[in-house]
Amino acid sequence: MRLLHTSDWHLGRSFLGVGMLTHQAAFVDHLLEVVESERVDLVVLSGDVYDRALPPVEAVELFEDALVRLADSRAEVVVTSGNHDSALRLGFASRLIDQAGVHLRTHSDGVGVPVLLHDEHGEVAVHGIPYLEPDHLREPWQLSARSHAAALVVAMERVRADLATRTARSVVLAHAFVADAAADLAPSESERDISVGGVQLVPLATFAGADYVALGHLHGRHTLSETVRYSGSPLAYSFSEAGHTKGCWLVDLGPSGMSGAEFVAAPVPRPLARLRGTLEELLTSPRHAGAEGAWVQASLTDDVRPPGALPRLQRRFPHLLSLAFEPSSPSTPALPSARFAPGRSDHEIALDFVHEVRGRVADEAESALLLAACEHVAREV
Repeated sequence: MRLLHTSDWHLGRSFLGVGMLTHQAAFVDHLLEVVESERVDLVVLSGDVYDRALPPVEAVELFEDALVRLADSRAEVVVTSGNHDSALRLGFASRLIDQAGVHLRTHSDGVGVPVLLHDEHGEVAVHGIPYLEPDHLREPWQLSARSHAAALVVAMERVRADLATRTARSVVLAHAFVADAAADLAPSESERDISVGGVQLVPLATFAGADYVALGHLHGRHTLSETVRYSGSPLAYSFSEAGHTKGCWLVDLGPSGMSGAEFVAAPVPRPLARLRGTLEELLTSPRHAGAEGAWVQASLTDDVRPPGALPRLQRRFPHLLSLAFEPSSPSTPALPSARFAPGRSDHEIALDFVHEVRGRVADEAESALLLAACEHVAREV
């Protein structure tokens, strides 16, 4: 059996104000092409289908279109809910939709009940574990602690109890922050913290015994072990993901378990570039030519904030989305203080303040604007 592991679509999300729906639709097209070209038997989507519990209508329509197309494809589909999803809304009509080969697993009551598939080597039990909120399950599941680890320990006990009753290879979907104790998995800036009481880490050993574990939540791809992997999000949703290669895991199950995995890169709608330097360097250096068509995050290192930096940079980098001022030799002056003295006008005090804060005097236009503001305030009071 061949499966395609994806997660964290976050349909409806924007990227620093730029709508991503058309790019998300292009990824769905890519996914369907991979299903056909690679003869995929099973698509697993491990949570965070939507970016929020109440997604925009256009995002719901895109997901409906994706499910219809997948139902018409050669593949079965198993989808679980993530911490961004509304489990109730995502799981609506799931029992009816099951009949189309699309299996939505969003409720804790279904944990331990697999989707059963078959290939030439026998049965495959697919256990979809939705995002589990420890506070909601502490009493009904008698959790040993208020943590995601405790909830997933119980979930995997239910999974293993089912697997003990059958001779089947197993695939488990889960949405959590899973890591070896010694691992260093840096979260992306676009991921929502799921800490409960300061605890969110789930030990890798929790999933021991499963033939393949398809994880969601982290937006970068990670191989925690040969059989436990994150696919990451199919698109970048923050500049912290500038170095990521996005896509899906293509996984083969042989007669005795997982037999191989290959990462299939997704199309990149627009690359990301993080630039740092003086305004003059960013405007003239040929080494930044490759970023002219990218979404750009720029940090200016000029000692004095240059005027008109944003429109000047946008002429070279029309997709500039973020601009910060980070002088290379920052000074640490005392907090600005207004120097009051007999005979000094409000306008003069304001000009001193501007000079002290940014390290250069106001130009003629700025001085005139400050004067007009001071005169307006004087009239009002």
